[in-house]
Amino acid sequence: MSLDKATVRNIANLARIEVRDEELDHLAGELSNILHFVEQLAEVDTDGIQPMTAVAALTLPMRADAVTDGGYPDQVLANAPEAEEGFFTVPKVVE
Repeated sequence: MSLDKATVRNIANLARIEVRDEELDHLAGELSNILHFVEQLAEVDTDGIQPMTAVAALTLPMRADAVTDGGYPDQVLANAPEAEEGFFTVPKVVE
């Protein structure tokens, strides 16, 4: 697919990019090359190929979900400006 100056000017306008008239020919060539490459990708047969999220098959290391700290709510609530019945008290922010 080959783009002309008017199409490149319209694309630049839609993207809110200021392009000088002397740059239109160069950009038309670059955008045409990009579209040609995308057309080549569309011709690749991908039937039976599973989609992937990464190029390397990696798994994240897992660890036990165990509590390693805590169990002292009184010390935590001692830092609060106001605490009632074991909870933080916050001012109302929505009317």
